Amino acid sequence: MQTSSNNNIVDVITMGRSSIDLYSQNVGAEFEDIKGFDAYVGGSPLNIAVGCSRLGMNAALLTAVGEDKIGDFILSFLRKEHVNVDYIPKLQNARTSAVVLGIQPPDKFPLVFYRDNCADNKITVDHVDKANIAGSRLLEISGTALNVEPTRSAVFHAVELANKHKVPVLLDLDFRADQWQDVRSFGLMTRSILPKTTIAIGTEEEILATMLHSSDQVTIKDQQISAPEIKGDLPLAIEEILSLGVKTLIVKSGADGVTIHNADGTAQKVPGFPVEVLNVLGAGDAFASGFIYGYLQGWDLYKACRMGNASGAQVVLQPGCANFMPSLEESMKFIENRGGF
Repeated sequence: MQTSSNNNIVDVITMGRSSIDLYSQNVGAEFEDIKGFDAYVGGSPLNIAVGCSRLGMNAALLTAVGEDKIGDFILSFLRKEHVNVDYIPKLQNARTSAVVLGIQPPDKFPLVFYRDNCADNKITVDHVDKANIAGSRLLEISGTALNVEPTRSAVFHAVELANKHKVPVLLDLDFRADQWQDVRSFGLMTRSILPKTTIAIGTEEEILATMLHSSDQVTIKDQQISAPEIKGDLPLAIEEILSLGVKTLIVKSGADGVTIHNADGTAQKVPGFPVEVLNVLGAGDAFASGFIYGYLQGWDLYKACRMGNASGAQVVLQPGCANFMPSLEESMKFIENRGGF
């Protein structure tokens, strides 16, 4: 596969959350001592769409915003980043969501979601039908979008359309424990959609969450919603996920890189690029954008994952997510200076 230079063809559609992200200006400060915040944009699918666009792909985002100034803020940013916003309705009686984040490297990144009555939870089957999924080259969906109706049904509908038209589906597990009334529901929903996906990506914790049996397995410390501690048998969880029919499972292990697990039981380790971490939030989304670039170029999975690791390593050096996604030139130079693919 090669990325398209035809502006009428969408290389990738990402589907799910979008928000304004308020990041602490006081790196290292306890959350209650933060004096100010920088306004960025976020949400895993939004970050991935921006990352893909900066790498030269034609990317579209399927989400929703409210009829409010925060929605205008997000749409303005996306247009400047050349992300297709044709599939983003502005909904009445709903609000664009927000996230507030602290930055305490190397291992504390507390965050608070404001998602009551949020617009992106109200994406419908009708919104999906207006998006050109059949004409895209890859559909990326987010696990968080499965947490409530009507967006849950909209995601399933989007995946069915992609399957019908032989469009590859990438599922980013994207587990956010506080977005589920019962954390076990996350696994129920993702296990239902995994057989319809081509590739699934998740952290070790997200793999365990997919096969969760008890809420007692989940512990959140320092309000690190994006990085809970989850007890479980990781090799068994990987085996069980592959048994559901997903062709490829990519397990992210932070600075150690990723491991590609194939349906036939084989596995391949892909090393990361060691860097000094400022902020881990958004690294996984950067990985996904880099991986998607390589995948749509027709690269083998190892090389595509190295591209993803490079994107992730560059973003952890920065205080935000979408605003700091690397360009293709930056990524290639980063990889070349660190030994190549």
